[in-house]
Amino acid sequence: MLRASLALLAVAAIAGCSGREISSNIDEGGFGNATMTNYLVQTGQIDPVQMLGERFAREVPTTITFAFNSAQLTPEAQATLARQADWIRQFPEVRFRVYGHTDLVGSNAYNKALGKRRAEAVVAYFASRGISRNRLEALVSYGETQPVIPTPGPEQQNRRTVTEVSGFLQRHPTILDGKYAEVIYREYIIGAKPPATVLVGTLAENAPAGGGAAPAAPAP
Repeated sequence: MLRASLALLAVAAIAGCSGREISSNIDEGGFGNATMTNYLVQTGQIDPVQMLGERFAREVPTTITFAFNSAQLTPEAQATLARQADWIRQFPEVRFRVYGHTDLVGSNAYNKALGKRRAEAVVAYFASRGISRNRLEALVSYGETQPVIPTPGPEQQNRRTVTEVSGFLQRHPTILDGKYAEVIYREYIIGAKPPATVLVGTLAENAPAGGGAAPAAPAP
């Protein structure tokens, strides 16, 4: 139920930001696609962590790069991290992991420590944007072991950190209060109301007090 609720939250947030119907992002015109996706999540056939991770990678750049032998964030890196932080704040129950990397110049031990400092710089930036460090599950340094471009010389694309979705907080208060799924399903119901429903409510509000009929429109 926890995974299903969180997956539905992700879908609801998409609709809330775009103004489209709930689950419209996973229905490309085939009737029942949204229902089938929800069923697959609830039965464990789709991993909601993977779904959120794929969405994160689609909507924001997950990688920043660094100057040679440096863990200082450049203005360009900070701009990218600001976009990541805005995305991360949408889901207070989701955890993230920051992976640090270096190029192949220098010793393995030095580069592993440098990759860790780069990951720590990203975490410090997220903390400055109001994101709890408890939501960053781990700081991982791969040093020089996973280059994007396998070259022994300096290479900026290898000097990087990568931010990824890693899981869910198990003790988040909105999950434990017993009403989290209720809120999510309510958003589904509101999003599914046809325009006619809103029109009826508007007419009812405009009816005169005492239950009488509304005044007739003047003749043309």
